[in-house]
Amino acid sequence: MSYRVTVTARFEAAHNLIDYAGGHEPLHGHSYRVEAVLEAEKLQQYDLAVDFVPAKKALEAIAREFDYGYINDHAAFRGRNTSAENLARYFAERLEASGALGWSRVAEVTVWEGPDNRAGFRPASR
Repeated sequence: MSYRVTVTARFEAAHNLIDYAGGHEPLHGHSYRVEAVLEAEKLQQYDLAVDFVPAKKALEAIAREFDYGYINDHAAFRGRNTSAENLARYFAERLEASGALGWSRVAEVTVWEGPDNRAGFRPASR
């Protein structure tokens, strides 16, 4: 059994898939929402599973890398598709490496492209 806490961030960005049926997808933009589900086995200091403040700040810092930009220009996505699936994995890996999660870990990251479409990534269990 474990505790789960969710933090969110938002950003606006343009992108296009470079490997798509019929060639490059047309350039377009989305209002993105990123949800990171963080997990801890037990409550720790202050009876918290996850401290919302540093976790949310870390997620927002990653989102700022893309805000009002062209995702395809980001170094992590040069030559790769900027799919919601790849974005979810990127956010999970960066958040895990941020050092802001303390004793918790990333259980899942979901990237929403607008209000209706989403993709998620779950890192392998430790």
